[in-house]
Amino acid sequence: MRKTLSVLALALLGSQFAFAGDNTNAAVGGGLGGALGNVVGGALGGSTGAAIGAGVGGAAGSAATAKKGKKTEAAIGGGLGAAGGSIIGNKVGGSTGAAIGAGLGGAAGGAVGSSMASDSGSGHKHKKHKHDD
Repeated sequence: MRKTLSVLALALLGSQFAFAGDNTNAAVGGGLGGALGNVVGGALGGSTGAAIGAGVGGAAGSAATAKKGKKTEAAIGGGLGAAGGSIIGNKVGGSTGAAIGAGLGGAAGGAVGSSMASDSGSGHKHKKHKHDD
């Protein structure tokens, strides 16, 4: 229990400083989702389960907290970042490193995915100007 709380605290701390601005919500969601998914997946299925859980958790967390019109890109970024961070962290620091890597990778991936999303599908319509002849 202590390990889980310390990993969550570190992931939350790291994800808040990943990116500032509109993408912070996707970063926090991806970081927390990735870290939680990694811990739960690791308990159920070892290192492979941890990577899968981190990917699913990072994607869900990023999508849940991203702005409308940016959810798909944030989910892809958060999922890939969390899964990759879990795998690399596991090689470097075991299960603790995997959880930290999933949190930081999910935060960075969610923020990058959200920032790269175009605003073209957000429902903004441009009015044509009428000119009197």
